[in-house]
Amino acid sequence: ALCVIFAALVKTRRKWNARMLASGALCVALSFVLSCIRLYRMPTGGSVTPGSMLPLMLFSVAYGAGPGLLAGLVYGVLQYLQGGWFLNVWQFLLDYLLAFGALGLAGLAKKLPKTWGLYAAIIIAAVTRALSATLAGYMFWDTAFWPSLVYNGTYLIPDTLICIVLALLVAKPVMKILQAK
Repeated sequence: ALCVIFAALVKTRRKWNARMLASGALCVALSFVLSCIRLYRMPTGGSVTPGSMLPLMLFSVAYGAGPGLLAGLVYGVLQYLQGGWFLNVWQFLLDYLLAFGALGLAGLAKKLPKTWGLYAAIIIAAVTRALSATLAGYMFWDTAFWPSLVYNGTYLIPDTLICIVLALLVAKPVMKILQAK
C-alpha cells in the first residue's frame, strides 16, 4: 500500500504551486476542524462528523490522487495527534496514514463521468478507509474481521452519507474556487 501511495505521488504530473499548497492546507485544516465536531463518538475510536472527509476529497478531485494522498497523510498524522492510539508502527500505518491517505483516492473522480463520478469517488475513498481501519482492527485489536467491519461501518457509513449530501450542495461552487486559475 505504501508503494502505491509513493507511486501515485511520484507520477503526479502537476507541480505544486502556492495556490495548490494553500488549498491543500486549507482543506486539511477544515477537515481537522470538522473532525473536532463529533455528532456521535464510538467507544473505542471513530466518530460521525459533519462531513470531515469532504474537504480532503474535494481537494483530491481538484488536484488529483497524488496530492490528495499526500494531504490525506498529513490529515492522518493530525488525527493521531488529536488523540489516537499507538500500538506499533504497522497499526499506526493502517489506522492513520493509510486510512486517511485513502481519502486521496477521491481524485479518481477525474477518470469517471462528471455526472456521478464525484459521488462514486467519495464511496471508493470511504470504502478504502473502512477496509484499512477494519484490517487494523482485525490484525492489532483482537477483533474478528466481520465484527471489525461492522464496527467501522457504524460510523463510516453515516459519515460518508453526510459527505455525499454535502457534496450535492457545495461541490460545484467549491470546485470552481479550487480549480480557478
